[in-house]
Amino acid sequence: MTQRHRHPLGAATATLFAAAAVAGGPAAVSAAVEPAPDAGTPATAPSGPAYEPGEILVRLRGAPREKVYDLRGRLGVREATRSLRRNPAVRWAVPNYIAHASGARWVPNDRGRKTSPEGGWQELQWNFLPCGSACDDDTGGAPQAFGGIDAPGGWRNLIQLRRPGARGVTVAVVDTGVAYRDRGKKFRRSPDLKRRQFTAAKDYVDGDKVPLDENGHGTHVASTIGERTDNGKFVTGLAYGAKLIPVRVLDERGSGKASQVAKGIRWAYRHGADVINLSLEFPRASVKSCAEVPSVCAAIEKAHAKGAVVVGAAGNPPGGARSTVAYPALAPHVIATGGTTERGCLADYSNFGLGLDLVAPGGGRDMPMAGGQCDPAAKGRSIIQLTLRKGVRGFRHFGYPDYEGTSMASAHVAGVAALVWAALEERLGRAPSPEEVEARLKSTARTERALGDRDRYGAGLVDAAAATSR
Repeated sequence: MTQRHRHPLGAATATLFAAAAVAGGPAAVSAAVEPAPDAGTPATAPSGPAYEPGEILVRLRGAPREKVYDLRGRLGVREATRSLRRNPAVRWAVPNYIAHASGARWVPNDRGRKTSPEGGWQELQWNFLPCGSACDDDTGGAPQAFGGIDAPGGWRNLIQLRRPGARGVTVAVVDTGVAYRDRGKKFRRSPDLKRRQFTAAKDYVDGDKVPLDENGHGTHVASTIGERTDNGKFVTGLAYGAKLIPVRVLDERGSGKASQVAKGIRWAYRHGADVINLSLEFPRASVKSCAEVPSVCAAIEKAHAKGAVVVGAAGNPPGGARSTVAYPALAPHVIATGGTTERGCLADYSNFGLGLDLVAPGGGRDMPMAGGQCDPAAKGRSIIQLTLRKGVRGFRHFGYPDYEGTSMASAHVAGVAALVWAALEERLGRAPSPEEVEARLKSTARTERALGDRDRYGAGLVDAAAATSR
């Protein structure tokens, strides 16, 4: 309960301001306190001011409750809270944030296509939309899709926790590499990936520290997880505030050896990955247990022991979907993820059955007998992210090529896992365990209509908003 004292800043608190200013002052506060303009700060929310102007909430250590203080022009809200947080006598000092009805969501201004208005990403990224009326959820007239994961609701939850886009979480993308930097005349950084969001890069194909993408798959996966958001162009990413570790284990054809995959996983956990995404699979005909890929399974086991959440693609084999998950997703301690379509149906390419944990958007056509909401005869939209279009002059051209598969689904779960990791850390006051993150993802997954069929959908369709709510 908040005790309201609509009075000027008290003498004791004013003294704290002075002490905090001596300790470093507002200028010394890092970006971790004041989010960057493109990080989805509360001040950009479209539903009025994010907090009450001229008020702050302060709780001193040992005090039974917080108090509301009226600044009355002494200092700005941000300046006041920054200063007070530097004083050890202050347990917390925060703006008096304004809550909104749960239907209100933070909608980034990314346009999708150049000619689209702000927010046009919603026309392309059905996979990020809220379920809406089919789930008794009021979107206020905003776009909706039964097969969406409600990214706006998840983003808003993390903004309210002051961890926009899973800031402070590190996600490893073990894949074909990422277009994360310019190099010579051949390679160009994706214009919707931030230079500073990448760390600890490694290439196990060429044996160097520059894992540049020569395929497009890894850049697409990395963009689903962490593409820039709310910068007025292109589309959006789920955990846009997270750090990304690009690890190249697959070559320009999208193929890689088990030894390379194992090394990539080890590199990821040794360099601080909280979440590791494995949008890759071994042929089920050859790899039927961990006995065939022991180094990969051992690396996953160690990553789990180190506290990393490991997410893997259930698989979409060339011969068609199978009723058992492919490795490495079927290995212990991996969240095996199947692919679903815009209608919230299992996709016709997605493995299911034995070992399936969750499903997430992968795009494409509905599988027959996947549920009453499905229409196998209808075309299904793909997953849109900004990624490479290889040109004659190298890997410098970007666009929205059609991608669909359980690789895309795995990237969705990895992105949401990063959001959940940040939310749990804030609420628990410590780093969450992989089991806690997985349990949260599963317990909040959607099971409406056919999504409750555990054989085809595991625990259900991942829900970013529900997974990150209290």
